[in-house]
Amino acid sequence: MTRTPFLLTLAAAAALAGCNKQGHTIVAGPDIDDNQSHAAANGPVTLPPSILATKIYRCADNALVTVDYLSDNKSANVHGEKGAPIVQVVAPEAGQPMIGPGGYEVAGSANSPTAKIAVPGHPSQSCKA
Repeated sequence: MTRTPFLLTLAAAAALAGCNKQGHTIVAGPDIDDNQSHAAANGPVTLPPSILATKIYRCADNALVTVDYLSDNKSANVHGEKGAPIVQVVAPEAGQPMIGPGGYEVAGSANSPTAKIAVPGHPSQSCKA
């Protein structure tokens, strides 16, 4: 009784093994020569800046603000209150205040222990790391 299912499975596997003995070639994309010409046409790729430092600031009104300073020294990600969206602030040049949509502003750097931060609903105020 236990040999019958095993023999049937073995027979089915042997029957399927004989199907379509043609070679299979799987091609993922164009030839290498075509791929190289496309890479040259696209030009160099610039990676986004990485996080240089993350600082948690306590502001004058006792609010907590987290700022992720990015490696380009011209932008940062601001995390406001818990559950609030992350907002990117950008400065025209390194060392200038970074401004974002909706009234977000950060004047500070990854190296300074204080920053002047403005978030919606709160005036611009001095905050300590």
